Amino acid sequence: MGAQPVVITRPGERGDVLAAAIEARGLPVARLEALRLEALPETPEQRAAWLDFDQFRRVVVVSPFAAECLAEALDRYWPQLPVGIDYYAVGAATAAALHQTLGVRVHVPPAAAGEDTSEALLQLGSLQRLDGEKILLVAGEGGRTLLAEAETLAARGARLTRLAVYRRTPLSPSPDMQRRLARGDFRALVVSSGEILEHLARWCTGAALNQPLIVSSARLATLAGKLGFRAPVVASGATPTALTTALAAACHSQEADVDQDDLEKG
Repeated sequence: MGAQPVVITRPGERGDVLAAAIEARGLPVARLEALRLEALPETPEQRAAWLDFDQFRRVVVVSPFAAECLAEALDRYWPQLPVGIDYYAVGAATAAALHQTLGVRVHVPPAAAGEDTSEALLQLGSLQRLDGEKILLVAGEGGRTLLAEAETLAARGARLTRLAVYRRTPLSPSPDMQRRLARGDFRALVVSSGEILEHLARWCTGAALNQPLIVSSARLATLAGKLGFRAPVVASGATPTALTTALAAACHSQEADVDQDDLEKG
């Protein structure tokens, strides 16, 4: 039997990058597709926002897939992007997606904010006084609604429009992955989404709950504890580097514990 893999749940190209970073550490990876992201059909509200896009002073985007959906919509209506709009992203991956698809400069929270960056974004000086400014918030349907952040922007005087441009559809793990989760047959589980963590918990038995769980924020670690995970390890953020560094530390700690047990038995 081969070495136990590290199970990762990040989808798409971002999952590819994370898998490569982990494999570069000499650890095998097993991919678990837990959510499917699907762009929503265009609504009259969306179409109105795209047509009047030049009237927005600031645009806040909450995920890489939201950035892709935004870019696709703007490509249909605006062959050349209007000027005078400031773009904001809640994390580095979203900022990179905006820059790649639209070629725009993007405001992001401080790097030290970790994964819970939406609140940190609100600390930026340019978002403190928004008297009468039109702001567009581009996000997914359901999930993390950023309700508190939206209320904060509105309280600062913003005229806020929130658009849901995609949905998340939970997926059951494959039969092989269900057995792996039930047996705890993995080196560690890496999760950077509360929605995915809650979804997968139903398949995790005691063996899985005792394995290291690498999460990207203290908020997720708290949720993990409530769901019964006994060994959450908090990474410094949601980037592949941060998650892989935390994973390596957890694996090293595991090996040290095994060596200590062998010494005590000897």
